[in-house]
Amino acid sequence: MHCPFCRHSDSRVIDSRTADDGMSIRRRRQCPECGKRFTTTETASLTVIKRSGVVEPFSREKVMDGVRKACQGRPVTEADLALLAQRVEESLRLTGVAQFETNDIGVAILPHLRSLDEVAYLRFASVYQAFDSLDDFEEAVRELRATRAGAAAAGAAATDPASAADK
Repeated sequence: MHCPFCRHSDSRVIDSRTADDGMSIRRRRQCPECGKRFTTTETASLTVIKRSGVVEPFSREKVMDGVRKACQGRPVTEADLALLAQRVEESLRLTGVAQFETNDIGVAILPHLRSLDEVAYLRFASVYQAFDSLDDFEEAVRELRATRAGAAAAGAAATDPASAADK
């Protein structure tokens, strides 16, 4: 790490701690040449292998752009998209892998988009799960309905003490 003051090619780490976001490390450094202190932030970089073989850094903005197309005409805000992109990045980081293919990222988006908007989820899933026929759409809709019915039943049981006592 070059000193930002005198451009000396070395520095000494004085203190390290996890940054507030939990995804990076904040380091206090001191230059042995000029003695000045400065702060650096280190993050593990995620890279994406595109279909063409080109490798590029992961971008939340590209996740948002892809999902934005599926959400056209739906009641989804930019804040919703930003939060979804953040959650996708966090779930990718939790895998411990640093390099992903574009299809892996598309698949990682699906569960987050499903909870955000079911219609946008179906639009997006039709591409990333390679729907070939109406049967594929019907199966996806059946799964969504079953999940919704299961969530409604669980919510009703949680709010009705009599039904909880019966179990």
